[in-house]
Amino acid sequence: MTNRKYLTEYVSAFTHSLVNQGVKNVVISPGSRSTPLAYACMKEEGLTVYRQIDERSAAYFALGMAKASGEPVMLLCTSGTAAANYFPAIVEAFYARIPLIVVTADRPHELREVGAPQAINQIDLFGSHVKWSVDLPMPEPENRLDFLVRHLHRSVKSAVSEPRGPVHLNVPFREPLILDFEQQYDSAGEITHLKGEARLSQSVEQFLMETVQTDKGLLVIGEMTEKMPAEFWSFIRKLNWPVLADPLSNVRGNVEDNCKDLIIDSYDAILKSEVFKGVMEPDVVIRIGPQPVSKPLTLYLAAVKPKTYAVFDESPMMRDAQSVVTHHIQASTDGFWQLPIEVKKSNSYTEKWTAASELFWELAEVHCNEKLDEGVLAKVLFDELDNCDLIVSSSMPIRDTDTYFKTTSRDVMIYANRGANGIDGVVSTAFGLQAAKKRPAYLFIGDLSFLHDMNGLIASKMQETDLTIIVMNNDGGGIFSYLPQSQEERYFEELFGTPTGLKFEDAARMYDADYAAVETKEQFVEALHTKKQKAVKIVEVFTDRETNVRVHRELWNRLIEELDGHGN
Repeated sequence: MTNRKYLTEYVSAFTHSLVNQGVKNVVISPGSRSTPLAYACMKEEGLTVYRQIDERSAAYFALGMAKASGEPVMLLCTSGTAAANYFPAIVEAFYARIPLIVVTADRPHELREVGAPQAINQIDLFGSHVKWSVDLPMPEPENRLDFLVRHLHRSVKSAVSEPRGPVHLNVPFREPLILDFEQQYDSAGEITHLKGEARLSQSVEQFLMETVQTDKGLLVIGEMTEKMPAEFWSFIRKLNWPVLADPLSNVRGNVEDNCKDLIIDSYDAILKSEVFKGVMEPDVVIRIGPQPVSKPLTLYLAAVKPKTYAVFDESPMMRDAQSVVTHHIQASTDGFWQLPIEVKKSNSYTEKWTAASELFWELAEVHCNEKLDEGVLAKVLFDELDNCDLIVSSSMPIRDTDTYFKTTSRDVMIYANRGANGIDGVVSTAFGLQAAKKRPAYLFIGDLSFLHDMNGLIASKMQETDLTIIVMNNDGGGIFSYLPQSQEERYFEELFGTPTGLKFEDAARMYDADYAAVETKEQFVEALHTKKQKAVKIVEVFTDRETNVRVHRELWNRLIEELDGHGN
């Protein structure tokens, strides 16, 4: 067998096995050393190939696809620093529990650490930020395809097992790198994976049935990337607890009408009231998913330290940054929604949470009619959305989403990169999410985050997309104006404000995107209503950092004054 034949056999077995294990999508950054696998991906039936020239953007694109689809996505790049550029997205995937199959092509062993070009030490390149890493053998005359298939099976199942996350396959190739496209592949035998269903044990069911009897309970929903099942809505209606819904819980959209009063979407603002917190301590807290974005909620639960604080987490790596969780339920929540609980009567605890939330929205409506800042403009955006996905950047955009995205029956799903909470790669993540969901998507992002990944816009030239990008341009790092260092004027602008003076109209022109610049609510609504002519539309919203801080605090202070005055 010639080199070309056993190389073709090897990479054909590679892609065939991944497809057999459920991998449907691959994101490729072109490069020489990865040529054999790139060709194999293109010819493999069942694999859809996406391309992104920049490796960092490619990795975030794949992360967005995997987040939205819930399925593992393969990443492929050439050797050298190309692989190193995957690192930020891999870190995010690790902490956000997103399944990625990271494949880095490499030089053969004799060209490692001897000064060969485009050769770095890629063994365990991503360290502890991948669940598993392996340096695979090179294609050779006596290919052990059974060995290769088993390692690929292990990689996919490791990526999708709790806690889900990225795995790394380093694959060395020796030249020549060209395949025989006419050569047929006969499977070496695939592994059938059988997995039993995880159900709540009798002891867990008994614990939960006893725990939910209290009236003073809170159900906290953190990030969820899929819509809740119908059983969820029926369950919370019977439970009659306040449901503190993080914006990424996807429990603020697609809400059934008879459940809207239970969804508390303004708790971040409400919990700024010391009086309210003092009289509303829960007996029980049950949390689904990771800790929500809200810092006031985090501080509240850390201070209260409920006697019973149960967390559903299918992974043994239970998330508890404040060390207040008392019960870790390592199971799917499906069984929770199916508990045979009785319908509970109305109670004053839930009614007070609902009344406080309604008060916030009454004040917010008046505030938004009278004032103008980023938060008010964010609400303008949110009120316009339907039948779409919203991707939100870190820093102020996610916090404004937490404050101003009101519970609705409209079909809006919200996503963000909150594993490591970084501002890099957000544009590429949005393109990946849109590619997976295949419906209109909106990206809500700040000017610095947009600058971090502006080259991610090249994705629009590689494959079809439908993305509207809302850039809140306050000329710098707006979130730092809310933090203690903003009180020290010396060096604040140089170190934290970091104004650039940049505007993005030329960037829109460069990437052939629609563009609109707005400063008022009326202009913003008009820009949102104007039909897109191109695949990407950039709406640049100009705001002022000092005004944003002042106007945000006016709303919070007014709510605190009203809540404190009522005494709850």
